[in-house]
Amino acid sequence: MSFALRRYFHFLEAAYMHDFFYYIQLLLAGITVGSLYALIAIGYTMVYGILRLINFAHGDIFMAAGFFMIFISATTSIYVSLPIVLILTVILGVAVERVAYRPLREAPRMSVMISAIGVSYLLQNFATYYTGGLARPYPVIPFLTREVTIGSMTVKALTIITPVLTVILVVALVLLINRTKIGMAMRAVAKDQNTARLMGIKINNVISVTFVIGSFLAAVGSILYFSNYEQVTPTAGAMPGLKAFVAAVFGGIGSIPGAVLGAYVIGIVETFIKANNDYAIFSNAFTFALLIIILVFRPHGLFGEKLTEKV
Repeated sequence: MSFALRRYFHFLEAAYMHDFFYYIQLLLAGITVGSLYALIAIGYTMVYGILRLINFAHGDIFMAAGFFMIFISATTSIYVSLPIVLILTVILGVAVERVAYRPLREAPRMSVMISAIGVSYLLQNFATYYTGGLARPYPVIPFLTREVTIGSMTVKALTIITPVLTVILVVALVLLINRTKIGMAMRAVAKDQNTARLMGIKINNVISVTFVIGSFLAAVGSILYFSNYEQVTPTAGAMPGLKAFVAAVFGGIGSIPGAVLGAYVIGIVETFIKANNDYAIFSNAFTFALLIIILVFRPHGLFGEKLTEKV
């Protein structure tokens, strides 16, 4: 084989490996984004499963967790700030349920939905007032933002940590729901609140636990998300919240595995679309086109239960 031909084959091999690792990096990025959407989507799907309520304020609780980290880390270390942010976000989520949703428990669902939208705008406007509407830089969390080399690829540690942590949290949540008394109570309330009440289950406590779990996952997702995108604005939770909602609908709202699957589909496809400069502008359009398609052809999602009542 001639020297020129060997150089040509080496060139082709190098080009192939370059493309291969490029697409692997895109896939890892898509899985990371999908994991973040999954952590938010679980909150939507759990609240809907228990209350038949779309908690439109969930994305803004995710945003509030970002600002909690910014302001708390300014006066204390990152490692002290992390548990405080998780606790404050959980308190905020439970407070929203107590103040905005619990008094409307017997009201028409439209009233509760309007209340959820009102809470969403309230949180956004409060954040705008408190921050002046300006983007704030997110603090650096060293163990998430340091670079890791895998073969010839260099990625942030959170690209590896995010999917692994998401899988661990989802597995733990499924075990909680299927193997514990509180999980059994949650399933009973999701099936029939009146019957569950007659059986002695404390409905309000179960609903509070649901908001605790959803808010905790939103806080974890917030830490990972803003460590990747590096700044927080008062509207920063709106688009991730909407995409997570679409993920929940795609998988079958009320189904945790369905919400996770939908989140990964959206995250991976969105990342590949953004990588193409000609079509990057359509990355958000894809998400909402998917919502239209799933509502037209399978309104209850891939794994959701078909409801006979009108919602």
